[in-house]
Amino acid sequence: MRWLTSGIAATAGCLALSTALLPPAFAETSSISARQRSEKKVFTDSQIIDGFMKTAFGAEYHLAGRVDRIRKYQVPVRIFIDGSTRADRKTQIGKVVGDIAMRVQHLDIAMAENRDDANTIITLVRDRDLQKTITSFYGAEKAKEIHDSLDPQCLSGFRKNEDYEIQRSDVILTVDNGDFVFLDCAYEELLQSLGPINDTDTVPWTMFNDQVSMGFFDIYDQYILNILYDPRIKAGMTVEEVRALLPAILPDVRKWVAKVNHLPSR
Repeated sequence: MRWLTSGIAATAGCLALSTALLPPAFAETSSISARQRSEKKVFTDSQIIDGFMKTAFGAEYHLAGRVDRIRKYQVPVRIFIDGSTRADRKTQIGKVVGDIAMRVQHLDIAMAENRDDANTIITLVRDRDLQKTITSFYGAEKAKEIHDSLDPQCLSGFRKNEDYEIQRSDVILTVDNGDFVFLDCAYEELLQSLGPINDTDTVPWTMFNDQVSMGFFDIYDQYILNILYDPRIKAGMTVEEVRALLPAILPDVRKWVAKVNHLPSR
């Protein structure tokens, strides 16, 4: 299958972790917990706005269409898992989706029982089959471009309509590179498939920076997703239109993020 996408996001940073150096699953889980305990939780308005603008507009790699507009789902997001039969990975994805649903106030996201009911397909593959799978999605020429420019560990892309509403997303994850890599990729690629598809190396707190590995849905990126899915932000909006709305939106987003993460209110 090959379809037109507005953007492709790839977790190139995961390539720094080789299978030979990955720690045991327990240690990986402990590593995520340690990151959660030490993550930065307090941000200024300008820091949040800067990250939102840099990730919600643009695209790390795109095949077609303009990237200077807001892209988001305007309908419920339903996710189906295809590929690998590994029950542990499917269970982890279910928990990731549930976590995102809990932390993004106005996003209706859940698992789907049937493929026909889904608009986001997560394809699970072995690492050795990743390039072959990308080729089956995008064709040999584009797959080679993706490999040469991104050399991804995992990948996500979406198709949008002429109004910049996301119609369908595809996420490709490898199942055999350890728990930390899997969870790090699952969060980043699934979140980017919802709209903030541009990676940036100038914001040190976001997982949409290839130099940053999280393995969980961090506070800073909760701000980004909650701004994007605030009902006042519409698909197709320009930078100027969004900037005009942010002073009214940000206080509401702060209250929500503080509530779901048990943070002090400002």
